[in-house]
Amino acid sequence: MFRTALRNVLAHKARLLMTVLAVMLGVAFVSGTLVFTDTFGNAYKNKSAKSFDHVSVAIQQWGGEDDEAKQKPRLTDSLLKKADGLPGADSAIAGVTGFTALADKDGKLVGGEWGTSGANYFPGKDGKDPRYDFAKGAAPKSAGDIALDSRTAERTGYKVGDTVRYSTDGPVHTAKVSGVFDTEDGSVLAGGSLVVFDNDTALKVLGKTEYDEIDVKAAAGTSETALKSSIDKILPKDSKALTGAELKSDQDEMIERQTSSMSQVLLIFAGIALFVGIFIIANTFTMLVAQRTKELALMRAVGASRRQVTRSVLIEAFLVGLVAAVTGFALGIGVAVGLESLMNSAGASLPDGPLVIAPLTIVVALIIGVVVTMLAAWLPGRRAAKIPPVAAMNSVHATPTTRGLIVRNTIGSIIVAIGTVMMFMDDNYVMSGGAATILVGVIVLTPLLSRPFIAASAPLLKPFGVPGKLSRLNSVRNPRRTASTAAALMIGLTLITAMTVVATSMSSAINKMAADSLKADYTVSMANYQPLTPEVREKLDKLPEVEASSPLRTTYGELDGSYGQVTGVDEKDFGKVASLDFTSGSLAGLKGDSTLLDRETADKKGLKTGDTVPVTFDDDKTVKLKIAGVYEQNEMIDGLFTPLAVVDAHMSKITDQQVLVKMEGGTSAKAEDSIVKALGDNPALKIQDKDAISNEIGGAINMMLNMLYGLLAMAILIAVLGVINTLAMSVFERKHEIGMLRAIGLDRAKVKQMVRLEAVIISLFGALLGIGLGLFMGWVAGNSISGSLKTYSMEIPLGRIAIFLCIAGLVGVLAAMWPARSAAKLNPLMAIKAE
Repeated sequence: MFRTALRNVLAHKARLLMTVLAVMLGVAFVSGTLVFTDTFGNAYKNKSAKSFDHVSVAIQQWGGEDDEAKQKPRLTDSLLKKADGLPGADSAIAGVTGFTALADKDGKLVGGEWGTSGANYFPGKDGKDPRYDFAKGAAPKSAGDIALDSRTAERTGYKVGDTVRYSTDGPVHTAKVSGVFDTEDGSVLAGGSLVVFDNDTALKVLGKTEYDEIDVKAAAGTSETALKSSIDKILPKDSKALTGAELKSDQDEMIERQTSSMSQVLLIFAGIALFVGIFIIANTFTMLVAQRTKELALMRAVGASRRQVTRSVLIEAFLVGLVAAVTGFALGIGVAVGLESLMNSAGASLPDGPLVIAPLTIVVALIIGVVVTMLAAWLPGRRAAKIPPVAAMNSVHATPTTRGLIVRNTIGSIIVAIGTVMMFMDDNYVMSGGAATILVGVIVLTPLLSRPFIAASAPLLKPFGVPGKLSRLNSVRNPRRTASTAAALMIGLTLITAMTVVATSMSSAINKMAADSLKADYTVSMANYQPLTPEVREKLDKLPEVEASSPLRTTYGELDGSYGQVTGVDEKDFGKVASLDFTSGSLAGLKGDSTLLDRETADKKGLKTGDTVPVTFDDDKTVKLKIAGVYEQNEMIDGLFTPLAVVDAHMSKITDQQVLVKMEGGTSAKAEDSIVKALGDNPALKIQDKDAISNEIGGAINMMLNMLYGLLAMAILIAVLGVINTLAMSVFERKHEIGMLRAIGLDRAKVKQMVRLEAVIISLFGALLGIGLGLFMGWVAGNSISGSLKTYSMEIPLGRIAIFLCIAGLVGVLAAMWPARSAAKLNPLMAIKAE
């Protein structure tokens, strides 16, 4: 039986090509993902390990961060001296880090909103800081000096001696580049930027009253654990000591989590691609078995059992899967290298390192390729074994039985019914499971659904005459085959349509939320949304074109057992820059010790306008506030709003979260330019109008959507291969029929047209079914989102859906090119003689 299977594989290698390609692409996606994440993680671990070479024990802050006003400085120069003087300590250095916005030569922020930071240069006994290796120039020595990492210097074009602009909390500073250094800092390796100040300047500009970490190097002959034992004796309250080995372990775990999350996302899409491939494999083996009906019947007649026939088909699948897995794994290595190059070209700046090919990756690739192929081929093999030898010998191709379709339709209907019941449950997880169940049920019911669709296409095909009628009849001849071919395309378009619907609806919801919540023309905040100095609002108020402004000054407090955000606003101007939908009360009552309360909190606590509520702030002082009004909250505006004077009395350091600004002439390039200039062309500040706020969130959604499109492209490509494969094998199966058509007058052009129309029908059937399911899935997802996003309502992106349909039609035309050409080239006389 093995020899028979091997002979069949070799005899039908051309027909198995598309199956090999489908499995190969799926395996390449999986193995490429695993190789890339292993390589990526290993390189980061190696680079990060070097940053701990100077650390035997690190002293860090621990606890108390939520109540900084009560904390006394812990990691001070006094502790540093004690640690440095311990027996077994060779040296000790202290470090601080914080947000530092660096402007490039065009005044734009370098390193992204979250990736630009500042740190201190702390020279040791030898006058050097082991964290930084200077390639050019020297370390900063005064407030007028800074040093840049080499990647940032190369990206911006800054050189030693150049003057640069930077900001940490609002005001803009200038300094000269004293030096350029190399570093193994993780944020720099990930594409960020690092600015280094001298120690005193760093503490001042970063607003630090103590160090973030003290690193102690052990002297020769002293172990890390022994040094840690000595340091534990001098540790202040709410601090901890970690050995270098523990730091490396924690870092490795963090990198492992990050790479694991990335790997899981990529593997989900690889799984989708392989799932789509299953339909192609099942189709291929079903058709191969049908074409070898006489051969299998003869094997049964000479003594082969049903199990042996099934086994021979599975052996063929094993050989095909093995070839696909090996070639897919080799291609996967190329995919991993390509992913690394792609991310580097996008600015990710991945660390260099050797390609890591783990033994587990090889095993996984082989298992997936072989198992997926054999599972998909099992049902066709089992079906072949059930054919009675005598019945099979009477016909070239066994007639498909209707009993199997009846069973399939019954099972599909039950699955859809179960999914529908789940959809009416209150739990979002159950509803999501119901949507997935309905998707599975529709896949099972696809043969049943194909008949009415193809029948409905008759008027559209009528203008094409005989080729149009024949293409319709060919499509409906074997509903199982048509269904499985269309299902591969359907799955990809279901996911793409659902994600597009949700993304479009989310963008519209955000636009509506910004329009409903803000009267302000501009919002001003730090680029990384850290606290903002009050000087920003003071400078804005000096502009003659500013009609009104109000800071959002945030602190925290406890109201009736619930801990939450309390925001101070300018009670005179707040109504001019924000729009609140009051259910009771108004802004007029917001004065003195008063507050505005969101409706959800008011209903939960049983409060109403006019009530007085005690609010306990973080400094443990309690103030009784009178509720001036209750309003409908949304994701942009919620919580307690009080006059500025109320929150100022309870903040250790007065800072604003953002400033809302209304201009006399509304938004304009001139108005925005005046704000930018008034604030010193500050790279640390973000100035946005309503459109910019919406575009920022919508841009992130669209970027994610485009990434998902790219990941799903693999599944669509495999679906295209499925259409090609089905048509090519169908043409081979219908040689005799096509020969007869040619003999009675159907010319080559008409034969090509017939095959192309058949491909378009199948592709459009899969596309329409996928789009319909995608709209349904988008509606389900929207129902779960609308509970938390009040402005959300489902929007159907008709333009994109039209593009999807056009692409599906194009897929049909392109997929039919090779099969149509093969059909047209058939010699009529030879084809008529074929069995």
